[in-house]
Amino acid sequence: MNINKKLNCHDCKEEIIVVGEEIENGVMLNYDTGAEKITVFKCNTCFGKNQELKNYQPCEVYSRVVGYIRPVQQWHKGKKQEYQERSEYKTKES
Repeated sequence: MNINKKLNCHDCKEEIIVVGEEIENGVMLNYDTGAEKITVFKCNTCFGKNQELKNYQPCEVYSRVVGYIRPVQQWHKGKKQEYQERSEYKTKES
């Protein structure tokens, strides 16, 4: 493994200490979603509480632009800014 970057627990964000190829205070988990392979690190405390991987994939948001429904993530910079500036219109109840 020999990882040289700073690692954090997926759940609590505690720093994971790696010395050479040994993980001193956590575990490395490998998941295959079918579309991609995901490697996640959990500290021993979080792994002891729950071995499942949760919240690993961001939610994809769709919205309507010029008559088409498209993922917001695929929009260009200008449309993304416009989306952030949108406000909800509320009508007065009669």
